[in-house]
Amino acid sequence: MDGIKNIQSFFIVNIMNNYEVKLADVKPKKGLLQNVHDQFNKAADLMDLDKGVRKILEINNNEIVVNFPVKMDNGEIEIFKGFRVQHNNALGPYKGGLRYHETVDMDASSALASWMTWKTSLARIPYGGAKGGIQFNPANYSKTELERITRRFTYAMGDNIGPEYDIPAPDVNTTEQMMAWIADTYMSTKGPDERAKSQHVVTGKPIGAGGLEGRDRATGYGVVVSIKEWALATGQSLSGMRFIVQGFGKVGYWAAHYLSDLGAIMVGVQDQNGSLYADEGIIVGELFDYAKANGNSIVGFRGAQYMEDSEFFGIDCDICIPAALGNQITELNAHDIKARLIAEGANGPTNTAADSILIERGITIIPDILCNSGGVIASYFEWLQNRNGEMWDMQMVLDKLDMLIKNSFNRVLARAKEFETDWRTAAYIEAIARIETAYVQKGIFP
Repeated sequence: MDGIKNIQSFFIVNIMNNYEVKLADVKPKKGLLQNVHDQFNKAADLMDLDKGVRKILEINNNEIVVNFPVKMDNGEIEIFKGFRVQHNNALGPYKGGLRYHETVDMDASSALASWMTWKTSLARIPYGGAKGGIQFNPANYSKTELERITRRFTYAMGDNIGPEYDIPAPDVNTTEQMMAWIADTYMSTKGPDERAKSQHVVTGKPIGAGGLEGRDRATGYGVVVSIKEWALATGQSLSGMRFIVQGFGKVGYWAAHYLSDLGAIMVGVQDQNGSLYADEGIIVGELFDYAKANGNSIVGFRGAQYMEDSEFFGIDCDICIPAALGNQITELNAHDIKARLIAEGANGPTNTAADSILIERGITIIPDILCNSGGVIASYFEWLQNRNGEMWDMQMVLDKLDMLIKNSFNRVLARAKEFETDWRTAAYIEAIARIETAYVQKGIFP
């Protein structure tokens, strides 16, 4: 393939912009969907959810599959399969990321779309939940091929996305550049008088294409806001606390950056290439600069020692931040964890079996739908910015983000006390109750 020479250079530049980091040992996809069902059912049973509303929330509103052709750099045609699951829109337009990964399918998209429904409801932003992407490995394609794949997928989706209907965003292996291609393609299909009104069809765009100041760090920043609230609620200081981060992409890096600014010490980090440990601490900025200069790999960094991946979660620490893919903490390694707090920067990093083990061991979990909600909240800010023709600066974004996550955290604590349950179940109850109220008040058409 003529474009193969462009592959490595393109991804060296862009992988640090990924929402999550691809790890080598991807767990079975069906596990994610089962996790969602288990978590939902636990909360629904405890809160005695209305039976009719329960039936609605147990299924997806729409499941879209598109097969589309793309011409490669060498002139050959390849067929790609794309997915978009729209779970629920009772509270507003569908919202959720697009990922480019071999594991993308209907089950994985359904699980992630459901999580987005709960996440947006918990944050009290006017969105529903969706998710999707293309089933392929983008590392095997050149930048020009990726642009054609992205634009052709956007065209194939047609009116299944829209600025007031379904708003995609970046996710695994998708970047702000790809979001700009989606916006441009979608806007190009509209009449001249409609194009300017369609810029908010997608969020996570580059600043010059209508993006939001601070969107790159919003998820990681939100993780740290949640951790700060945990420390405040338990009367502890974060200064001197030891933490580990799984995934050193955008979420993991910014979480480590802000947490170290508060005096916490990063003693372990893992990415798709390997794991590092340093009892005296790893300097976050130095590791970031090293990884950026070395193909976005932490391996070989001299400020820490190499360790086996299987031993990573057993590092002696106070806080563990899984910020990679789902199902990383399971019943196979949950007993090894020494952290007192798990702050879920990724979507579904802990399966239900591990959840039970950790709760029984007295380990606190800040659930994903609360802990990593900073990304979708910032997406909402970008959507508002584009929709209203405004410009928001960095400090304005972070201040508003801080306020919304603190509010969500306090509501989860109140639900946990009310129902005498764990924080994850409490977060689900708070999210589901808001949707239940919407259905009860609006009724079911006709």
